[in-house]
Amino acid sequence: MNKKILQLTERHVAATYGRYPIALVKGKGMHVWDASGNRYLDFVAGVAVVSLGHCHPKIVQAIRKQAGQLIHVSNWFHIEPQARLAAEITRLSFGNKVFFCNSGTEANEGAIKLARRFYADRGQRNKSEIITTYNAFHGRTLGAMSATPQDKIQKGFGPLVPGFKYVPFDDLAAMKKALTAKTCAVMVEPIQGESGVNIPSKTYLKELRKLCTERDILLILDEIQTGFGRTGHLFAYQAFGAKPDIMTLAKGLGAGVPIGALVMKNTVAQSLGPGTHGSTFGGNPLVCAAALAAVAIVSQKDFLKNVRETGKYFFSRLKELSRKFPIIREVRGMGLMLAIDIDGSSAAVAKDCMEQGILVNSIQPGTLRFIPPLIVSQKNIDALIRVLTLSLSKVT
Repeated sequence: MNKKILQLTERHVAATYGRYPIALVKGKGMHVWDASGNRYLDFVAGVAVVSLGHCHPKIVQAIRKQAGQLIHVSNWFHIEPQARLAAEITRLSFGNKVFFCNSGTEANEGAIKLARRFYADRGQRNKSEIITTYNAFHGRTLGAMSATPQDKIQKGFGPLVPGFKYVPFDDLAAMKKALTAKTCAVMVEPIQGESGVNIPSKTYLKELRKLCTERDILLILDEIQTGFGRTGHLFAYQAFGAKPDIMTLAKGLGAGVPIGALVMKNTVAQSLGPGTHGSTFGGNPLVCAAALAAVAIVSQKDFLKNVRETGKYFFSRLKELSRKFPIIREVRGMGLMLAIDIDGSSAAVAKDCMEQGILVNSIQPGTLRFIPPLIVSQKNIDALIRVLTLSLSKVT
């Protein structure tokens, strides 16, 4: 059955992904199964999306109930699950208003538009430049891609959207030097995810917040990967003590369903009036019902405490592994967002792990990322360490 699905994919689906040679057809908790019945322990979680594990009973229940009641209506009407979800997000965060869309990329596109519109509404149309950081990843649509200074993302798609400037991550001096009278916003990930779980110094975001306030510049935090419990805090900005003006969310927000969100302070949200922005499917009843169920679980203090404790255990086991294998150059992580750099092929290690029944993520030629469901246990982590030990021994 795996082979048949692979052949259909190769024949009919655009080849935009380097896919592993298995077709996943079922999931439950920490595990997924392929079409041939093989079981895998999942440390990728749909790229940090399946925050509560596969087919969590409360998520499934919420989707089933809402699907039998109302799946979709236009945003020209008030939508109860959408209103309730927005109320929860604002209750739990710095924000006052929320715009819903379908993905992280769309959320970032909205943030880019909003930052420029905010200053245009104040008569400062020349204040439209946005500064982002090298190795960031903000998405693949034209605006979000233009904010993503990676050649592998931008190559061949020019001309890019103008008005972006790039500086090194975690370099406040470079940021200060780059700011001009034209700068309307600084857009950063609290922790850079796709480029290898790059964690800034403890004071970077706080100092960036102070700098933006002093220069009348909006601070946009891309929390698409870090938001909703991934770092052991509901939002990563809480760990660093730096409230943004705008925050983008997706991935773990819906625990598996496609939803994105743009969270704003009231003063900024005033620039999003009727007709300024929109999304046909954004914030529909079905996805908002699922997200409400997910948020109710993830926002519990005991749940977040467990993420932090499990993350510390995971980090300690990876450090133990690094002492055993000198090819591990560095271990990084916060909560359940971790990575190791190795002197060798991370792709080969990921492939070997898959063959042993565990899915891990090779995101750079020598970097493995671990972003499991937030329900991962110490027993699951121990199983991963055993497999990694065997796999790493093959590349030494």
